[in-house]
Amino acid sequence: MDGARAPGTMRTVPIMARREAASPAAAMTAEADGKPGCIEHRAYARVGLLGNPSDVYFGRTISFSLGNFWSSVRLEPSKDLVIRPHPKHDLVSFDSLHHLATRLQNEGYYGGVRLLMAICNVFYRYCSEKNIALKEGNFTLSYETNIPRQTGLSGSSAIVCAALNCLLDFYKVRHLVKVQIRPDLILNAERELGIVAGLQDRVAQVYGGLVYMDFDKKNMDTLGHGVYTPMDVSFLPPLHLIYAENPSDSGKVHSTVRKRWLDGDKFIISSMEEVAKIALHGRKALEERNMSELAKLMDCNFDLRRKMFGDDVLGSLNIQMIETARSVGAAAKFTGSGGAVVTFCPRGPQQVKLLQDACLRANFVIVPVVVAPSALADGDLMMISS
Repeated sequence: MDGARAPGTMRTVPIMARREAASPAAAMTAEADGKPGCIEHRAYARVGLLGNPSDVYFGRTISFSLGNFWSSVRLEPSKDLVIRPHPKHDLVSFDSLHHLATRLQNEGYYGGVRLLMAICNVFYRYCSEKNIALKEGNFTLSYETNIPRQTGLSGSSAIVCAALNCLLDFYKVRHLVKVQIRPDLILNAERELGIVAGLQDRVAQVYGGLVYMDFDKKNMDTLGHGVYTPMDVSFLPPLHLIYAENPSDSGKVHSTVRKRWLDGDKFIISSMEEVAKIALHGRKALEERNMSELAKLMDCNFDLRRKMFGDDVLGSLNIQMIETARSVGAAAKFTGSGGAVVTFCPRGPQQVKLLQDACLRANFVIVPVVVAPSALADGDLMMISS
């Protein structure tokens, strides 16, 4: 995670290529650092481009893996099974009471250790239920992450996804766990910890690249998962990510949308159906390179969310990021539930410069989006095509 910057300055991260990250999305090395048996996997942050949050309501979404930020998990064979705390994100030793309070305010109570433990538990339970034999042997798990916290970029699920890939390779059972099921395993691990989320993020991180997702209830009931279709990342125009380094004044009010949907609220149900249609229309717009339509759909997606959830839930800072982008005519919507915004400048580089200047004045970070490539190995691709 990046350090603090002076007020009134705009920071960007080095960009090697806009379309693809510098290293493959799977980022696995069988003998990391020359140590036999060591495995390391990387999972990227994700951006919900269109259709979110309808994934929780049997809708459709389009998402992509964000190559700017990632989490990596390392597995080393060891005598005992060890979950190694991160020296920064799993602190239990502090300089002072003030240090502890500041750390909790900015980072929260929980680091990644609980996530690693949860996916180990869920993975073991799944393999037991499916009669998948696991070899003998223990390991040590450790993790790194540079995904900014509280930005709605799916930092927690990235750690879990990377860890699951390590477990699949350590036990050599990748071919026995369907690609389509892996997002469910990641989500189940997070649910055990009380994390409320949908499948969209986990699908984007398992598949990598750009993915169209259909969570139609019939398919979810009969197949046990949605229908996930990888798309060509070249369909995407240049995009930018906006986020605040201190999102502490984002929305604090609990949303009632889920309860209202379950209670049959006609406004919520019809609005969520409209959000799902945005992804359907967005797929067509991307395939036809209709960028003006894409911009309209992005704005419509946010407007529908705002009507359903209300400003108190969305948070003043999150709304300010949207309004900053729209002040220069850029299309904008949340990447997830809030904390970061994905923007598109249909008028090109001059409009991008206006957006950068507006973010500078508002003290927001803005970076060009890097789309990470597919995370699927050849065996995974054969599995989803069969």
